[in-house]
Amino acid sequence: MAKTIAEINEKIKKGTAVVVTAEEIIGIARDKGIKKAAQEVDVVTTGTFGPMCSSGAYLNTGHAKPRIKFGGGRVSLNDVPAYAGLAAVDLFIGANALPDDDPRNKVHPGEFNYGGGHVIEELAAGKDIRLVATAYGTDCYPRKRLETWINIKDINEAILFNIRNAYQNYNVAANTSDTTIYTYMGVLRAKLGNINYATAGQLSPLLNDPYYKTIGIGTKIFLGGGTGFVAWHGTQHNPDVPRTEKGVPTRGAGALAVIGDLKQMSPRWLVGTSMLGYGTTLTVGIGVPIPILSEEILGYTTVTDDEILGAVVDYAKDYPNLKADILGEVSYAQLRSGKVKLKGKEVPTASLSSYPRAVEIANVLKEWIASGKFFLTEPVAPLPGVESGITFKPLKERPLE
Repeated sequence: MAKTIAEINEKIKKGTAVVVTAEEIIGIARDKGIKKAAQEVDVVTTGTFGPMCSSGAYLNTGHAKPRIKFGGGRVSLNDVPAYAGLAAVDLFIGANALPDDDPRNKVHPGEFNYGGGHVIEELAAGKDIRLVATAYGTDCYPRKRLETWINIKDINEAILFNIRNAYQNYNVAANTSDTTIYTYMGVLRAKLGNINYATAGQLSPLLNDPYYKTIGIGTKIFLGGGTGFVAWHGTQHNPDVPRTEKGVPTRGAGALAVIGDLKQMSPRWLVGTSMLGYGTTLTVGIGVPIPILSEEILGYTTVTDDEILGAVVDYAKDYPNLKADILGEVSYAQLRSGKVKLKGKEVPTASLSSYPRAVEIANVLKEWIASGKFFLTEPVAPLPGVESGITFKPLKERPLE
């Protein structure tokens, strides 16, 4: 049995495509078997909704009168610094950016109440954003200061461009020290008081396509409530990691760089997020359709939380010191039960990502496809796989002389 994306798109056009979520396919395959399920199902939809730090947006505000050149100057959006070293009126705002007057961790743990992720959420919500720019002035761009309100409806472009999202599995975070610590994986209590995780498990896009057989550069996706595309492999893409017999990575592996029109998106699916003692980020909703081109691909989408293992990492000692040691491995079924046994101790668990919202994304994407509002795209190039030789290498430090 073999299908093509073109054939599936024709069925979508006719309204005859069979579309199910990554949660639903598990039962279907169990009841009907892989072979029959692969014959009957055309698309499996996935979803994830969690904090994704390597996110941002680039904007083109249009020219003021007289003209001003942001590049080489300083620009802020609601007092959050934006990167202006691109051109005259192009900007980039990152999810981690903070106002200059934020006390950060001077009073530990810092609250980090507002940052770049919140600006992006407010842009998507259609709120007015205060832009302040200072420039050095040139003959062609003579203006040296601009203070104005901007709104996403009025500026030329607002593009969400996230260079590392939808991580394929990730660390499970723990703390073996004697004090509470504050991390991008949340607050971790002393002496294994809790562990946190941040993956949608059996619904997560790259865990349903572990070898990147269908997801590649150019794949059309649900992004932030609108549509977007996979632009490249994400930074820190690291496919060559330990995997189970079914190919599921047991460490952080692949990642996606994604892009889409922020003007289409919604603050329901792009949420500015404050991490106590760490900083700000952006919680992002992503859904990826998996075209069922073969029994092999269908088989990958039947992965369950029981079959996905996460590595428990000590964020007090091993993670900050770049040690590869782990405290153990636990399944996502165990994590979702609310407690796991680790080092002879029963430890409560919590997720930074929302499984119910991931289910909702998968169902929204399912409805879009089934109703003919969303068609699949053929990737123009694959993501680098295990055979690519790509690995995530540590910084090679060299003393400055």
